[in-house]
Amino acid sequence: MSSQAIPSTAPCAYSIGRRLSLLLAIQTVIGLGVLLAFIYGATTMLFTAKHEEELRSYTAVLVDVVRDADAKGGEAEIKAKLAWLAERRPGTFVQVQRSDGSELYRDKAPTFDVATSVSRAMPFAVEPVSGVGPLQGTLILDCTQDATTAKRMALLLIAAVLAGAALVGWGTFWRVRCSLRPLIDLAGQTKAIDARRLGQRLTLAEPVEELQPLIDQFNGLMQRVERTYEQLEGFNADVAHELRTPLANLIGHTEVALSRERSVGELEDTLHSNLEELHRMAAIVNDMLFLAQADRGVKARRGAAVSLAQLVQQVVEFHEAPMEERGLTVSIEGDTRLSIDEPLVKRALSNLLGNAIRYADQGSSLCVRIARESGDSVRLWVENTGPSIEPEHLPRLFDRFFRADVSRCELEKPHHGLGLSIVAAIARMHDGFPAAESSGGTTRVGFSLHAA
Repeated sequence: MSSQAIPSTAPCAYSIGRRLSLLLAIQTVIGLGVLLAFIYGATTMLFTAKHEEELRSYTAVLVDVVRDADAKGGEAEIKAKLAWLAERRPGTFVQVQRSDGSELYRDKAPTFDVATSVSRAMPFAVEPVSGVGPLQGTLILDCTQDATTAKRMALLLIAAVLAGAALVGWGTFWRVRCSLRPLIDLAGQTKAIDARRLGQRLTLAEPVEELQPLIDQFNGLMQRVERTYEQLEGFNADVAHELRTPLANLIGHTEVALSRERSVGELEDTLHSNLEELHRMAAIVNDMLFLAQADRGVKARRGAAVSLAQLVQQVVEFHEAPMEERGLTVSIEGDTRLSIDEPLVKRALSNLLGNAIRYADQGSSLCVRIARESGDSVRLWVENTGPSIEPEHLPRLFDRFFRADVSRCELEKPHHGLGLSIVAAIARMHDGFPAAESSGGTTRVGFSLHAA
């Protein structure tokens, strides 16, 4: 029979390193872009202020030169002075017009292409002292070199932004890969854990503050899984052992009955013996099913509030026969009303009382105590006088199929060791927990109930 791999339905995984690298690269582009755009804007403003200052200072010079030349020689002197200035001040273009719009002067050979070059212009006016009349002029300043510098600076800033983003992205990816190395190590350690190595725990050579809570939680989970796995293995072994005995008895009795002809009475005895074993098996199976339901988180069905003392009294009356047989008496101390699942609590009390009757000293007295605890909790204790339970056995007293004294159990009426486990399950179904104490010949076993 061939097995086929089940296709994974999980969504495609993404890389944390790539995502962080991309996000930080985008943030770098935005951050550096804004910063460098501000620098570029400030630089262009400085260029503009510089050009305005040059234009104002040079137009002032032109006005003074034109007035001085007009005073000395009229229009001819003005043209000569302006031509002389043009030779000594490259990168500028000057044209002057009379008040009627006719051209008085225009640079014949400018050092730059006035039509296509990047330039800035500023008009100026002159009122000569002679009869030439007012003049109007325009000064054009060549800004091509500064514009080229600004363009190169813009390209350099863009390249710096892209290079910075690439460097940050690569550095982030590399750093994240190095920082995620502990996760890769943890993944390898997790992969090595299987059913044969449930005791293995996750560790890091160098503790990481952010990962330590995850490691602690995972190790705690593995500890619970290991404990549950061990309990499950023990439970399976105990179930097999408990069912093997009645099955062996059934098979043995039946084989003996069939080995030769039997009378009706002998066959009836065999059937009665087999029926007892079947009842025992049915009880084990029913208790196992009940514990399985409790393990799935089934909660108790609570009814109206009832008197716990009256409930205990009903359970005590049910056990009158075995108590009289051993000469035991029982007292009930305390009372309170609580909303509970009556059948379940009666079953738990019956298990506790039966357990106390079984191990109590002949002719001693039992005591059932009902005590209200802090909050809405109520504690029920069943106390008996008899052999103390060893301290190392107390933590396991409520485990399934656990028997503190196996030899003693075999001499008494057989029971399958699920009674106290059922008590613990009923306590959990009422949001409580079981407890046991034993010292000085006095044993107290009980459980708590929490109000709904």
